[in-house]
Amino acid sequence: MSKIPAKGEYLEVLLRSKKNIFSTKDVALLWNEDDNKVVTDRLKKYVNAEKLFRPYRGLYAKDKNYDQFELVTRIYTPSYISFETVLTRKGINFQYYKNIFVASYINREITVNEQKITFVRMKDYVLSSTLGIEHKDGYAIATQERAFLDRIYVSKEYHFDNLSSLNWDAVFEIVPIYHNKRMEKRVKEYYKSYQNI
Repeated sequence: MSKIPAKGEYLEVLLRSKKNIFSTKDVALLWNEDDNKVVTDRLKKYVNAEKLFRPYRGLYAKDKNYDQFELVTRIYTPSYISFETVLTRKGINFQYYKNIFVASYINREITVNEQKITFVRMKDYVLSSTLGIEHKDGYAIATQERAFLDRIYVSKEYHFDNLSSLNWDAVFEIVPIYHNKRMEKRVKEYYKSYQNI
């Protein structure tokens, strides 16, 4: 158990942390504080004094230059960055989307500081699988293969612009986590059409 910070050290404990986004639970653990009201009152004071920034209800950032991916994956957990956010960055889709797409346990679209975030509901057994998920500083993100499969999983029909960068061995290794025969068949069809190009 971490020791209770001395008076005046509470903010330093947060600023020294590797995390940039904190939930009130994170802060309570870092401060070794059981009283939730004490934690929220102290955080409120830091926000009012502009020593911390509150980008979303119950979440706090060291400053306004926080990593958006870190924030969006903390709003609803467990979650990871996927779908068009990954597919566009990897050149599999050419159309640019302003939204950040997140795989989560809920379907919801919200806006945080003018950034639209689309949460796409996935089954628990898909969400909990770590196959094709990379852990970056403070957040999880799908590989291009996992993002490709996630999109097929939730969309009946979908056009991908460029499948040449996919590692098909990785695609076929990940596809069983979805427990979906229809999807496996469609993946094989995408593979066939890619081979015929």
